[in-house]
Amino acid sequence: MESEEEQDEMTFWDHLEAFRWMLMRSIVVLVIMMVAVFIAKEWVFYAIFAPKSSAFFVYGWMDKIGALFFIHSLRITPFNLHLVNFELTGQFMVHLSVAFWLGLILSFPYFFYELWRFVSPALYKHERRPIVWTFVAGGLLFFIGVAISYILIFPVAVHFFYMYQISPDVQNLISLSSYISLFTTTLISIGAVFELPILVYLLSRLGILKRSFMRKYRRHAIVVIFIIAGIITPADPFTMLAVCLPLVLLYEASIYVCKK
Repeated sequence: MESEEEQDEMTFWDHLEAFRWMLMRSIVVLVIMMVAVFIAKEWVFYAIFAPKSSAFFVYGWMDKIGALFFIHSLRITPFNLHLVNFELTGQFMVHLSVAFWLGLILSFPYFFYELWRFVSPALYKHERRPIVWTFVAGGLLFFIGVAISYILIFPVAVHFFYMYQISPDVQNLISLSSYISLFTTTLISIGAVFELPILVYLLSRLGILKRSFMRKYRRHAIVVIFIIAGIITPADPFTMLAVCLPLVLLYEASIYVCKK
């Protein structure tokens, strides 16, 4: 790692060259992860397709809780969502898409590391420790969000949308691409949402965001969270609470890390 004196002597082109090499190394790691996911097709798609059947463990938990507390909407009728492919190249393109998005998710820790290597020489020693923990926390929060999305939010969304009917005369034929699109969108978006405390922390250090502002609009934020949860979940208290609770805790954590 370069010293602060060496960093001061770096020209604009030196910084540009360092940034170029950072991007190249990140792309190489992304490609490696994509290849690994592509090769592990059987395991990867076994995990992705697990929530399309009522045998998925989360549905068993939901059914037991529904029976215990007499919540009818949580009771799970046995189902197995059959996927169809409408395009000749559809399955191959889906395979490539999944390899890219899961490769991107798995590469995030390295991206954070490369970003840290790029910015750390410009920082004083006393500034580096909190920034290190910021990057570490950002990576952990992202993977926690992805895990919660896969274990809870995605299965709930699959069950709700598959079982929802506007009329018994309309049969659901679920395309492979729509299922995969919901899967990747849910994982990436929830993972990104879990970065909220990190974003708030950085904005507060720049003086853009204040703790008093977040406390003032706490009720508005909670209302928005419940509205979002109401859209993606069945209208029963348990499921909405299961989705809302992590998001509300994230907002509270963001208030905590925000500077006064």
